[in-house]
Amino acid sequence: MDNITGLNILLVDDEPHILRSLSRALRSEQYHIHTAESGPAALEILANESIDVVVTDKNMPEMTGNELLAIIADQYPDTIRIMLTAFTEQAALIDAINQGKVWGYMQKPWDNDNLRITIEQALQTKMLIAERNMLRASLKRYKREHRSQFQRFIGSSLAMQVVYKCIDKAAPSRANVFITGPSGTGKELAAEAIHNLSPRHNKDLICINCAAIPSELMESEIFGHVKGAFSGATNNRDGAATLADGGTLFLDEIGEMDMALQAKILRFIQTGTFQRVGSGKVETVDVRFVCATNRNPLEAIEQQLLREDLFYRLNVIAIDMPALSDRDQDPLQIALFYLNKFSEIENKLFVGFSKRAEQLILNYAWPGNVRQLENLIHSAVVMSDGPMVSEETLMQQLHLKPNEDLFRAKNVASAKNTLPTTTADTTLNGNASPMINSIVPLSEVERIAIEQALLVCEDNVVKAAGLLEVSPSTLYRKIQKWEPSP
Repeated sequence: MDNITGLNILLVDDEPHILRSLSRALRSEQYHIHTAESGPAALEILANESIDVVVTDKNMPEMTGNELLAIIADQYPDTIRIMLTAFTEQAALIDAINQGKVWGYMQKPWDNDNLRITIEQALQTKMLIAERNMLRASLKRYKREHRSQFQRFIGSSLAMQVVYKCIDKAAPSRANVFITGPSGTGKELAAEAIHNLSPRHNKDLICINCAAIPSELMESEIFGHVKGAFSGATNNRDGAATLADGGTLFLDEIGEMDMALQAKILRFIQTGTFQRVGSGKVETVDVRFVCATNRNPLEAIEQQLLREDLFYRLNVIAIDMPALSDRDQDPLQIALFYLNKFSEIENKLFVGFSKRAEQLILNYAWPGNVRQLENLIHSAVVMSDGPMVSEETLMQQLHLKPNEDLFRAKNVASAKNTLPTTTADTTLNGNASPMINSIVPLSEVERIAIEQALLVCEDNVVKAAGLLEVSPSTLYRKIQKWEPSP
């Protein structure tokens, strides 16, 4: 039994010749044998050594075996406890087992072969208990890390788990964050989550949509202005930079900002200082920057829509928001959330979607992503009476024809939405290319498959192993390997 070689066994008996006999019987198994002639001596060894199995006599003068094993059960519950007794009456044995909380017992005189078999079985039990505890810890960690909701996000897909983890890592830092992804994927929600989880959450998050403000007003919107700075400037006005002091400034669709203003933003980021429009006074603020764009950043740089130096200054931490069509079962989860929300708002009773409607939601391309899905569910609630949303209602709102190839449309949409950006939790610097596609290692693919199976089977390892066509023991070993070393 090479897999149990080197484990620690403690033998306890007040008679030295019995200890010697037990030690000789187990010596060939290459265990580390410890001996004690009393209960207190045994407890001293347990305090200094990691003991796997204790074999103790029942009747000892200073402390009985029952008393010793009861203490061990309380203080060292993972240690396997075996009673050595001369009792032959069943009632006396059961009482000893109950009092000492023991795993098993051996009668005096013992048979050496039986002794070795009993110890071997005890150690195997010890290993199974350790594996079980490790699996439970892994499942707890799995449940903790795989969230179905995060801040104001909804979704349990692996793509969103990456986003959640990246936000968790980015939020406490002072680093600037650059968010990419198609329109409607939740870039502003990501900025909000970063701010809410940061040390700056007691200050303001100021959001500016660079595509929604005329270029001639953008500088004043960001930096503010003084009275008389331009026609219509009748009073001094604070800009987003002042309002975000101590907090976070989110510049959405930064690729739509005028290039000349981008140069001023770059200086603002580098120095923390700015001047209001019409003023020569330099003001200093403490602002964290989070920016976003639905464009491919390198293409925007090539098209002279985004300054390269500004991009690298902002792109300390990159987060790429996945398209809704790349989020597995999330569309249905999100649809159910909005169905409950709009049912309450519109004072209607809806309990869910028909099976065919669910399939449509999962297979549709969603070119407008979450924003499109939200609007669709609101429309479906208003335009139908319930209690179930039918496939026909959704198709009518989406202007779909019968038998339209949703799978093909989804694949096309996914290809269009793919941005060659870094993975979500990659930290970039000026010397690294931020546009290299990451290749997932085979071991990670295997881990993803196992985690998905556990999620579907509600952490039932046996069922998950059946789905994956492997033995449960294989799954246990895989999960055990993921555990960090103590």
